Amino acid sequence: MTGSATGVGTASSQSLGGRVLRELPLLVVLYLAYQLGRVVAGEHATAAFLNAEQVWDAERWLQLPNEATIQQWVWDWPGLIRAANTYYAVAHFPLTAAVLVWVFVRRSAAYSWFRWALVILTALGLVGHLAYPLAPPRMLTAYGLLDTGVLFGQSVYSPPGTGIANQYAAMPSLHVGWAALIAIAVILTTTSRWRWLALAHPILTVLVVVVTANHYWMDGLVALALLGATLWLVRRLLPGGSVPQPEPAPVRDELIEPAGRDLTAGPGGEPEPDSELIGVSR
Repeated sequence: MTGSATGVGTASSQSLGGRVLRELPLLVVLYLAYQLGRVVAGEHATAAFLNAEQVWDAERWLQLPNEATIQQWVWDWPGLIRAANTYYAVAHFPLTAAVLVWVFVRRSAAYSWFRWALVILTALGLVGHLAYPLAPPRMLTAYGLLDTGVLFGQSVYSPPGTGIANQYAAMPSLHVGWAALIAIAVILTTTSRWRWLALAHPILTVLVVVVTANHYWMDGLVALALLGATLWLVRRLLPGGSVPQPEPAPVRDELIEPAGRDLTAGPGGEPEPDSELIGVSR
């Protein structure tokens, strides 16, 4: 028995290791393409600021809340701003990677759906970064916007023109797109009533990117629209139009009494005689 269990465990470990080795090249290519696309888009600074003026005017025409006004509301709570800066810096990649690994290990049937959704959404985002370079609101100081990362010494960016990250890749916001995607993945693949708390991540992300002036409202709205298109594409491309389903609950090894059976029945199926009634009749 011990040898059999050990063999099953070894085979399972080898299977998991093989899947990891097969997935790593795709994820590495995805990450490199993400970084390369952002760097290429960073060469269009003039267009990025012109586009920023367009987005700002469009938001005012749509009567979306003014990002500068929202910053002013929270300015009296420096601790809240520091928390927003920290969330922006540390939640994006690590949390996405954590959910990706969790789905890979614990919800393997849904992994293909999640992986391709992440790949397609990121690819569409890179197309947006290249086609429409956009300076983030923190660079529009003329409108009263502030770079909270720089002011509080928490900036994750180097000065424009230096470093790896492209600072003119605000449209769409992959922070918002990825956050919404992993919330959907958690909700679709689990059955716990607490799974709906996953929605807190995209909601917080939207508020954080606006308060820190790293994105406009429209960056997030476009990202959500691209996510909708992504989910439609994945459903069409995957075999059977598969959508992730929750793992079935484990079946308990319990004796379940068949419905309709008389619990007072004897071994032959006949009701047991009532001893008290028998005594009275005698």
